[in-house]
Amino acid sequence: MVRLYGDEDEVLHEHAARVQDAIKGVPGVTDARPEFPIRQATLETEVDIAAAQRYGLKPGDVRRAAATLMNGEEVGDIFREGKAYDVNVWSTPATRNSLTDVINMPLSTPDGGQIVLSQVADVRIRPTPNAIEREGDSRRIDVEASVEGRDLGSVVGDVETALNGVDFPLGYHAELLGEYAERQAAQSRMLLYALVAGVLVFMLLRIALHTWRLAWLAFLDLPIALAGGVIALYLAGLEVSLGALVGFFTVLGIAARTGIMMINHYQHLERYEGETFGPELVLRGARERLSPIMMTALATGLAVIPLVIAGNLPGHEIEHPMAIVIVGGLITSTFRNLFIVPALYLRWGRGADAVPVRPNGIA
Repeated sequence: MVRLYGDEDEVLHEHAARVQDAIKGVPGVTDARPEFPIRQATLETEVDIAAAQRYGLKPGDVRRAAATLMNGEEVGDIFREGKAYDVNVWSTPATRNSLTDVINMPLSTPDGGQIVLSQVADVRIRPTPNAIEREGDSRRIDVEASVEGRDLGSVVGDVETALNGVDFPLGYHAELLGEYAERQAAQSRMLLYALVAGVLVFMLLRIALHTWRLAWLAFLDLPIALAGGVIALYLAGLEVSLGALVGFFTVLGIAARTGIMMINHYQHLERYEGETFGPELVLRGARERLSPIMMTALATGLAVIPLVIAGNLPGHEIEHPMAIVIVGGLITSTFRNLFIVPALYLRWGRGADAVPVRPNGIA
């Protein structure tokens, strides 16, 4: 949706039509239409100031007299039997029945004479919007459109290019709103949260693994777990959306947890069960952690597979891409925890600043 802002209604209508012509040629855009307000016939009276002065009338006098005769005016109340009734001054129906009657509506002058309205004012009927939409002290008009056959991001990029070719007068401008703008705002917030979460995850890894080296080892290989989600989105023909971002965070949490538990298990075997650092330690730890890792992946995957099978149905705009990312991410996350983490620990785990073991066996 493109929203136009400005002051003059006619100028907004003109440029809304131009925007419609500009975006309806964009591939993927269908049913582009301005949301013009409904217009209704309105009687407009413009006072001829010079003519009014000749008859000793002020513009306000003419407008008030015409408004009273056309719309009526309350001048008092009558109380009868405990009830109040309004008293209104109004012209007779025959006086206001047609434009000709209004033009010939009699007005009194200060000298006691009478003239007709057309002698001091221009009376005409013109279409007027039945409602004026405003936002931020400016009038606005929306140009709406649907998207079919292309992804929303590509269409919006072409629409922005088309809008750059529309010249707006000073004080008038257009903004892109709707689903894409809301999604961009949500993704910006999610990326900010992801940055904060990444820092917190790294600090938690440092606390859990006791060494900076192992914390960096577990943290820098986390993106490997997300690769499956990216591949799954590509194969499904979907783009990164809010639901997909939620899926990525879910996979990230699962991968971080299983990675911490794998490295902690290596440390436990080396410190408390007498295993010597080397391939045997890594293989034993991977074998013993195989069942918990597979159970975590299978339990999570079976919970979301129905959403993948159901497809992208109405109402599943968030759940479907989230489920696809989780399923794809679980595959690479399991591969990471069973093969990559052991290999990296074997390469970088020796000589890390491990927590010393006290004589009583407590670290």
